[in-house]
Amino acid sequence: MRIGELAGKAGVSVRALRYYEEQELLVPSRSSGGQRHYPDAAVDQVWLIQQFYAAGLSSKSILALMPSVREGRATPEALSLLTAERDRLDRQSRELANARDKLDDIIATAGSHSCVRPR
Repeated sequence: MRIGELAGKAGVSVRALRYYEEQELLVPSRSSGGQRHYPDAAVDQVWLIQQFYAAGLSSKSILALMPSVREGRATPEALSLLTAERDRLDRQSRELANARDKLDDIIATAGSHSCVRPR
């Protein structure tokens, strides 16, 4: 399929696909006229790339994972990278939960005290 068709099926912009190509995350074949052609599996690859970005992975980390994605099985290196990323997300989740708890304390304290200056 051509780039516009992939963009429509994957729900992303053509610009995003070109960026993924620049980062070597998505590798199309080229026609004799230079047009990009993608396999049907590219729709799933684009979805996964977006999920990795949403999880906070860098282009470099995603690039390291793409051979495993294309082969459909994880190498020991990919598993190590995924484990490290999961651990990073766990740390961030704990930090966010702590920040939320502090905000809850501030809200509870503010709600129990009058903010109006006595006369």
